[in-house]
Amino acid sequence: VQLQASGGGLVQAGGSLRLSCAASGRTFSTYDMGWFRQAPGKEREFVAAITWRGTTTYYADSVKGRFTVSRDNAKNTLFLRMNSLKPEDTAVYYCAAVPSQGTNYRGSYYYRVAGNYDDWGQGTQVTVSS
Repeated sequence: VQLQASGGGLVQAGGSLRLSCAASGRTFSTYDMGWFRQAPGKEREFVAAITWRGTTTYYADSVKGRFTVSRDNAKNTLFLRMNSLKPEDTAVYYCAAVPSQGTNYRGSYYYRVAGNYDDWGQGTQVTVSS
């Protein structure tokens, strides 16, 4: 599946942004989806994930309560709503996809590993000023 992330930008601390990830090429609804981010000089880290039907979500502790992942399978789009942004949220944000296993439970740890995802978007820059 091809992924195109958008919605990044420059925002002041405490502000909000909504990232989008448009999917094409395959049946979006058959994929579990994740968001990762990478700050300069740091490794790519897990942010959030959502299962194929949108019934289960997972979050990194650093964003829990501030970020919300969602999806619209009818529009082939993944979202990440980011509230109460902090300067440490500054990074390039990537969306990623992995074929779902349907009702087979993968466990939260699976979604936190970047290497488990097959397809990646190009990334969108989020910069939070203090």
